[in-house]
Amino acid sequence: QVQLGESGGGLVQAGGSLRLSCAASGIIFRAYTMSWYRQAPGKQRELVALSMDTGSTTYVDSVKGRFTISRDNAKNRVWLQMNSLKPEDTAVYYCSTVSGGRRIFGQGTQVTVSS
Repeated sequence: QVQLGESGGGLVQAGGSLRLSCAASGIIFRAYTMSWYRQAPGKQRELVALSMDTGSTTYVDSVKGRFTISRDNAKNRVWLQMNSLKPEDTAVYYCSTVSGGRRIFGQGTQVTVSS
């Protein structure tokens, strides 16, 4: 059974930084693409960043140059370093992967950026 658990969210002022962490279990972590999604109030959940098993990374345009996704395959963990945070980054952030043909999300962690 795949389990994903996020941590590291909180309240931060605009311009500040946060580092989100996701611990994964139930998968051969190194073989999986790991993603971070976010969902702001009243908006659809959107892909923020992903880290492929090859090491390649992809970011949504709105976070390029500010966010960095990284992973440690030995620890089954993926992180999202968020710098220069903006109020529009306020959302619940979810760790995600695809297993058994379906997308799986963790419980999410709240990030609130005050202006």
